[in-house]
Amino acid sequence: MNPIYVSRRRTDAIIRLLCLAAAGIGLLWLALILFSLLWNGLGGLNLAVFTEMTPPPGSTTGGLANAIAGSLILTTIGVAIGAPLGLLAGTWLAEYGRHDRLATVIRFINDILLSAPSIIIGLFIYGLIVVPMGGFSGLAGALALAVIVIPVVVRTTENMLTLVPNTLREASSALGMPRSLVIRRIAYRAARAGIITGVLLATARVAGETAPLLFTALSNQFWSLDITTTMANLPVTINNFVQSPYAYWKQLAWAGALIITFAVLALNIAARVIGGERTTR
Repeated sequence: MNPIYVSRRRTDAIIRLLCLAAAGIGLLWLALILFSLLWNGLGGLNLAVFTEMTPPPGSTTGGLANAIAGSLILTTIGVAIGAPLGLLAGTWLAEYGRHDRLATVIRFINDILLSAPSIIIGLFIYGLIVVPMGGFSGLAGALALAVIVIPVVVRTTENMLTLVPNTLREASSALGMPRSLVIRRIAYRAARAGIITGVLLATARVAGETAPLLFTALSNQFWSLDITTTMANLPVTINNFVQSPYAYWKQLAWAGALIITFAVLALNIAARVIGGERTTR
């Protein structure tokens, strides 16, 4: 047998073994994390978690109702602000400025934002909103989440619209449709599943963000729907409870972490399902 062939087969086997070992180690740690989360979180998960307010120090009763509601509000507002802006920016990059020099600069900045640590975004909003307003607020937290949402939606929208065949646009233009109508009626419909997937993935990313909310929305122990003041939210509440000396607070922290994990998992599964439907059509 050719020695070169034998050497290549040996190298291939070694690389395959190393890849399998690396994958096994990663899956092992993931399984341990999930097992620990389920083991500790399921024990504290009950109806009171969703119906009662966060307890005072030393209490053995209470839940996370205000924190869950605050997280839903902040995430909804953040996505409602960030998703349309990302959609419009991604549309311009794909439909109007595809080969423009400015588009190249925007894509570069967008790539930087995609990889920027969320704590940096939190500090940015802190200096831009919190300091001038003279205090923390739910609005500042929602804006921080919106800044995280925008680059994800921009990238997804541009990629999905770029995949739409130009022949569809040319055929629509040949029928006399203006460009704006071609984008709304043809391009958006063809890329709808991919765009929705991007929005869901962006929502999943910001659902468990803690660092930007520490510098913007902070948190409190009360029920409040006023976004102009500090607002309870699940990530910061978990962060505070897990550092406390109270056993019940730590149990609630595990339950909250489990809720966020299930929520993010559900969003990712929905994104996969929608994306899978697009590829099979």
